[in-house]
Amino acid sequence: MELGCGFAARNLLAIEEHASRLVAIDFNLSDVLKSRPKFEALELPALPALERLAGTRFDLILLISVLEHLADPLEVLLRCRELLKPGGKMLLNVPTWRGKIFLEFSAFRLGWSPPAEMDDHKMYYDEKDLWPLLVRAHFLPSHIRLRYHKCGLNLFAVVSREK
Repeated sequence: MELGCGFAARNLLAIEEHASRLVAIDFNLSDVLKSRPKFEALELPALPALERLAGTRFDLILLISVLEHLADPLEVLLRCRELLKPGGKMLLNVPTWRGKIFLEFSAFRLGWSPPAEMDDHKMYYDEKDLWPLLVRAHFLPSHIRLRYHKCGLNLFAVVSREK
């Protein structure tokens, strides 16, 4: 399952052959994607989509460049944790505070990125921001791995649900 997968759900398409079922969640999804047999497409905001999936369990949940757009990231993380199978993994990517400088410069000064997307950011994250948020979402510290990448402009997390 990928929350905020984008119109074409490229991450899910990349793992399609390894999955029996894929759930794509975003506001607008391609008709081609919707026609694929393994895909379930939910064109809904985050919380209603996660509510609809209550009772379902996933081996993998992707939140790639999504958390920074959410008004209530803790509620979304809590619901994602409920949807993870024991031993399942959630992969997250978020922009850092250092990344904020470059993202906003690119959008507002150079016009290389969509300004509306940057205006929609509600938070940036460093380890000291993301780690406690994941712990508040009931993930165990021993099951949280964080790593900076892209010269510290992004933070990647691999979080496992305990078995």
